[in-house]
Formats: sequence, C-alpha cells, structure tokens
Amino acid sequence: MQKKWVVIFCVCVCVFWWQGSNESLPSAAAVMFLKFSLRSVFYGAGGGNDIQWCFSQVKGAVDDDVAEADIISTVEFNHSGELLATGDKGGRVVIFQQEQENKTQSHSRGEYNVYSTFQSHEPEFDYLKSLEIEEKINKIRWLPQKNAAQFLLSTNDKTIKLWKISERDKRPEGYNLKEEDGRYRDPTTVTTLRVPVFRPMDLMVEASPRRIFANAHTYHINSISINSDYETYLSADDLRINLWHLEITDRSFNIVDIKPANMEELTEVITAAEFHPNSCNTFVYSSSKGTIRLCDMRASALCDRHSKLFEEPEDPSNRSFFSEIISSISDVKFSHSGRYMMTRDYLSVKIWDLNMENRPVETYQVHEYLRSKLCSLYENDCIFDKFECCWNGSDSIVMTGSYNNFFRMFDRNTKRDITLEASRENNKPRTVLKPRKVCASGKRKKDEISVDSLDFNKKILHTAWHPKENIIAVATTNNLYIFQDKMN
Repeated sequence: MQKKWVVIFCVCVCVFWWQGSNESLPSAAAVMFLKFSLRSVFYGAGGGNDIQWCFSQVKGAVDDDVAEADIISTVEFNHSGELLATGDKGGRVVIFQQEQENKTQSHSRGEYNVYSTFQSHEPEFDYLKSLEIEEKINKIRWLPQKNAAQFLLSTNDKTIKLWKISERDKRPEGYNLKEEDGRYRDPTTVTTLRVPVFRPMDLMVEASPRRIFANAHTYHINSISINSDYETYLSADDLRINLWHLEITDRSFNIVDIKPANMEELTEVITAAEFHPNSCNTFVYSSSKGTIRLCDMRASALCDRHSKLFEEPEDPSNRSFFSEIISSISDVKFSHSGRYMMTRDYLSVKIWDLNMENRPVETYQVHEYLRSKLCSLYENDCIFDKFECCWNGSDSIVMTGSYNNFFRMFDRNTKRDITLEASRENNKPRTVLKPRKVCASGKRKKDEISVDSLDFNKKILHTAWHPKENIIAVATTNNLYIFQDKMN
C-alpha cells in the first residue's frame, strides 16, 4: 500500500512539473494522464478484468451420461445475493443459500449449500391442440424480500407460478383435543385445559405455490420480468406480451401483439422482454430481426407502436445466408442504473445508450472466430443456441457464455476482455483460473486452443452475477459452477 502512495505522489509531482514548465502539457491532457496513472496503480493495466477469478464450488453429478431432466435451464441470484436459484428441464427448482462468512478466515466467503428443492412444474398435455407441454423451467425471477419469507416466479412454456419459500423451526405442542401423533381425543375424556406452546424443532424449509397464472399464452413463454412497482410483471411469448398483477390470476392485460392477420405474413418473433429497473411504465422487447423496441405504457394501452427503435445498420461486407439467424437477439438486460441496456446475439454483445437509437455505444465480439464455421453450426443446430448475458453489480463488466464451457467477460472501462473455462480439472478451492485463448487460424501457440477442437456440445448458455460481490454462477449442462475473486 505504501508503494501505491509513493507512485501517486510521484505522478502528481510530474503533472505539476509539466504544468509549470515551458513545454507543458495542456491542462486536460495532464488530468487525463493523472487519471490513467491512478487507474493503473489501483487496478493494474487491465482494470476490472485484472480480477483473479478462483474456483469456489461445483454442484451436480460427474456422470458423463447426463439425463435430459437434469440439464440446467436457468440461473438467478436474489436481490441480496444470499440465495441462488436454478431451474432444470425436469421442472425442478433448486435453491442454494450462502452460508455465513468464516470469521477465522478473512479471505473466505460463505459457500452456497442446498437450501430447498421442489418440483415447480409437471409435464402436461394440451388436449385441444394435441401438444405436450414440457415441465422445463424457462425463467426464474425473485421478488424483493418484504418479510421473513422469500417469493419467486417460475415459468415453463405455458404456466407461471408464484412460490413462497418460508422457514419453520418451531412446532405447536399441548393440544387439548389432539394427541401428539395427530389422532383426535374423545372430548368426554378431557378434564383439564392446557395452553398449547411452541417447541423448537429442526429447521424445515417449505415451498408452497401461492398463485398460478395460466391459460394466457398461445405460444411458448420466453421471458418474465417483475416491474419496479413490485405489484405487476410481464410475460412474453413469441408474438404477445401480457401484463399481470401479482394478486390476480384469472386475467391479464395484453400490451403487445405482433401477430399478423395472416400468419404467412409473419416476419419476426419476440425473443426477450424486460421492464426498466426504475421506470415502471417503460419496458423493452427484442426480436428475431435484431431490433429492440422500447415502449411507454403511458402512451397507449396497447403498445404496438414503440417509443424508440434500436437497430444497427448491417455491414454489407458481412452479409451472408446466415445473417438473419445470427442477428436474432437471444437476451436483453437493462443495466442496474437504467441508463444502458445490453443485448446478446449469436456472435456479439452490444451495449446501447437509451438516448441513442441508431447504433450501440459498445460492441464486444464473443466468438468471432466462429464466423467461418457458421455452415457446420447450422447443420448441427448450434447456430440456434440462445446465450444469456448479465451485468456485474456496478455495470462496469458484462459476462456471457460460449462453447467448450468457456465464458467471456468484457471490462467496459478498459475495453479489455478475458476468456475463462468452467472445468472440473481446476476444482480445488481458491485455484486461480487461467485465461484461455482460441486460435482461429495460422500457427497455434502452446497455450492456445484450435477453433477446430472446440466441443460444441459443451456450452454455457446461462450465467448470473452476484448483485453486490464478485461471485458468479455459470451453468454447464447439469453442473453449476460458482467462482469468486481472489481475496488477499
């Protein structure tokens, strides 16, 4: 720490010397030099991505033969980061709770252990359309905690459920008309009255469905988003977006409907939707054409006419047969501040300023080396994979997944990026993850991986970042990996 202050002092002396000399730097340049120097001192040349990420935990079986029902389909931290929920294709929700920090080891954070597991959805059959409805959990969204219980929304293709997760560590004893085993007593044998009391018991976590929101979507639900008023939420399928009240299950209000009168004229579908984190009247939805529409519910009841359209002109030099497929947006997320939004298409992550519609302010290439492989990716259907993305707590770093169990991070301040791998080979606690590099062409270096040797069956589609700390969760097929920054 003393060395840092010595360097800061030297930098300041240099700046003031330059300011006072005949060949002085302009004032603005001096300030920029000082800011860059201070950033280098405190964060290193790589800024936020100079965080050393360490292995923390891995959840799930090691078996190579993975059951379809065990594949993780969504990952979500709650608002405090204490709880982490996962949903799988078998309709189950597993909630992990972060243990209290170990005070004897200041560098250690609490691990996440299983808190509750419950069956959220069951397979169903639509007899009118002769279609099976999968139990797969598409999305999980937490509600802010208002009392001792926790609440979350989970959805499959058709039905949304509001779950209450509560704890019970006491039980009543001393009934007058019941025995301790639950059998009722003969009232004529009761000669004295007792006051029932609560006795301690082993902690039991209960998950109970409080509301079921059904029969409102003709097509598959791809998004749910809770409004900042915490009273309403939206659900989106391929062609419609509905607005719900959390207390009303038998009706919803249709706010977007892009279904044409003649389905042969259909040119795009809705791929994702989300409410603004601060403005309860504003939401966005993305489309398979690569456009994002921002709507204001104050303008009209039916938001078919958008307030803003975010779209980047296509580069003619990159035009190909696959252009429309890879431009489809698979995820859209507002920043915590509400100023920006992030979109993920097949090859890139884009950051949009809500005040500028014609192009993104930042574009990060996730796996540009796959552009030459689009034909084979089309043949094996990987080109249709839906990758999600997420922000860190301060909106300074974004993260998304890739193939070969790689995941990518992009530092918005320094414009640096890093590729890391979720692997059981580095499964010792506090093992620092080594950056990985993919060689697209030419001579491959020792530590690089050839693009031809990437395993496209291993993919990270779902990621989540702790809202307050540098703790991340990434899902690889049936395993959940948890990483954290190295604490000195």
